[in-house]
Amino acid sequence: MTRRNAVLSVGAVLLLIFGVLGTTVPVPYVAQVPGPIFDTLGEVDGEPIIAVDGRERNDVEGNLNLTTVGVSRGGLSLVQAVRGWFDDEVSVVPEETVYPPDRSEEETRQVNRQAFLTSEQAAESVALGELGYPQKVVVRAVPEGSPSEGQLEEGDALETVDGRPVPDAEVLADVLADIPPGTPVAVGYTRLGEPGTATITTQAAEERAGSLLGVSVLDQPAAPFDVDIQVADVGGPSAGLMLTLGILDLVGEEDLTGGAAVAGTGTIDLAGNVGPIGGIALKMVAARDIGAELFLVPAGNCAEALAAPDTGVPMARVATLDDALAALADVRAGRTPEGC
Repeated sequence: MTRRNAVLSVGAVLLLIFGVLGTTVPVPYVAQVPGPIFDTLGEVDGEPIIAVDGRERNDVEGNLNLTTVGVSRGGLSLVQAVRGWFDDEVSVVPEETVYPPDRSEEETRQVNRQAFLTSEQAAESVALGELGYPQKVVVRAVPEGSPSEGQLEEGDALETVDGRPVPDAEVLADVLADIPPGTPVAVGYTRLGEPGTATITTQAAEERAGSLLGVSVLDQPAAPFDVDIQVADVGGPSAGLMLTLGILDLVGEEDLTGGAAVAGTGTIDLAGNVGPIGGIALKMVAARDIGAELFLVPAGNCAEALAAPDTGVPMARVATLDDALAALADVRAGRTPEGC
């Protein structure tokens, strides 16, 4: 074998080895891609995403689509990572930014899911507050084995305890602090607009004097109907804005979309402020793929959205819930909303 042939043979073997390694050996990166879209006015598997108990949902047209980002579960191969870096519809990011090294994948999923559930609560509170419903002490959960189990339900608005008004959670705690554990007390509540009374034997409080009803509560607006949000396998807080708009459309006074297909994203806090999220470019691709006529972009994501490849979907800049409502009003009137 000549020296030239030997060099070529070694080079071919090395190329084969590197090719195999490039397609099989994982690198510490994951791929993010446009995820599924959920119309908050629609259904999943035959069940409404936003269910309303105690009144009829509004008959509305159009869509209010919350957008998501899908993430690969394991490390990418080198070839997959390089291919993703050149694909406008894939974002290759360090694995630790999605799956922190101090948490298992399942723990990360649980944290993200809890963030989504928290965004549900914020969306309901903001929407009902926007509609003018009064602030109450609302039951959020009745644990198994609680003295209130079978007496109080999630969504009940507490009115009185032992004959004393409880307008907020702080007053409720003060009232219960004066009641010895094991005392039967009358609890007045409102459920789906109807008043009721339960007699509950209090349990001891662990970290202070007095007793507890054994329920978790939140100060939030209470309506004479119940709103229940069901979106499985979605994590993170970025659905807050679109869930808020969905509730407003289904129980408010106005058809918000006027029949248009609207997509969007953004967190929402109890003051109605819309916060930035991750994966805005990928969510814009998802909006394009469903033929959205408008994409609601959190103000904090506008620079990133403008730098992304143009999807052809008009964008509206939203810093607050009022901004989002104004953009939808523009769409209904045939006007162009304020863009990024």
